[in-house]
Order: sequence, then structure tokens, then C-alpha cells
Amino acid sequence: MYALVKTGGKQYRVAKDDTILVERIAADEGAQVILDNVVMLGDGDEVTIGTPTVAGAAVSATVIRQTRGPKIIIFRRKRRKNHRRTQGHRQDLTLLRITDIAEDAKKLAKPAAPKPAASKKPAAPKKAAAKKAKAKATIKKAAPEAAAPKKASAKKTASKKAAAKK
Repeated sequence: MYALVKTGGKQYRVAKDDTILVERIAADEGAQVILDNVVMLGDGDEVTIGTPTVAGAAVSATVIRQTRGPKIIIFRRKRRKNHRRTQGHRQDLTLLRITDIAEDAKKLAKPAAPKPAASKKPAAPKKAAAKKAKAKATIKKAAPEAAAPKKASAKKTASKKAAAKK
């Protein structure tokens, strides 16, 4: 069985266990993604074409990794005008592995919600943070008093040079 899936403004012909490189999809590595914009389904001689999409069909995929495409150089110039502009671009991409194709999206397993990342350090108590902030403030106040005296301005040296010439 194969499907024609539309994502990121492009269409991809996919089958089970295929890997495809598509425009960036906002999902973490290892997350399951459901592509429900299926334009066509094919199973042997039986082909179902959507108008514009096949109702209820969906493709399940797993995000392998988030990556970037090759660097593209954009160079614009206007002849005889000494006008040149160079610009570079790298497209954000997502590598997907197709896990399942279903005519009925309800048969596909629901994607698991991403788990929030647990912080590795326990939060410091508010009192300790307040003491640290107060200590920093006293250190900052003491610093300007110990500043070095300013040097003589440049005007005085210029006037000495003018006096020497006379």
C-alpha cells in the first residue's frame, strides 16, 4: 500500500518503512506525527483519488531527527552598475520514517503528548535567592567609589602647544 501525502507545500509518495525528508515539522525527535492531508491512496490495482483529499485517510510517521539542508547562495547583480548582493540560506528539514498508512485515521495509534523536560537542579529557596541579590547590589554600589581619578583633558595640552609656538 502507498499514499500520496501533501506536507510543506510538496507532495510525497510514501509506503510503509520509507524515510522522507520534508519541510520542518514542529515535533521532538522520536515523536509520532499524523499526516492527514492524503491526496491519493493506492493498494495494488485499487486506487483512491481524493477530491481534494481522501476523507478519513491518514499516514503515521515517526520523527527521526531535525536537520538542515545544504547551504544555498543567492547572488544578485546588475550589470554596469557595480551592484552586487550575496545572501545565504539553509532550509530547516525533518527526517520522517513512515510507520503506518490507514484508510481510516481512527485505526492509527494516537500520538503521545510530549513529556515536559524535568529540571535537573532543584529550585533554590526564595530567601537564598534574595540574599544573593542583596549581596550583589552592595558589591555594585562599592565599585564606583574606588574609581581611578580622571586624566587631564586634551584642551590643556593643546593650549600648552600653542603657548610654546608663540
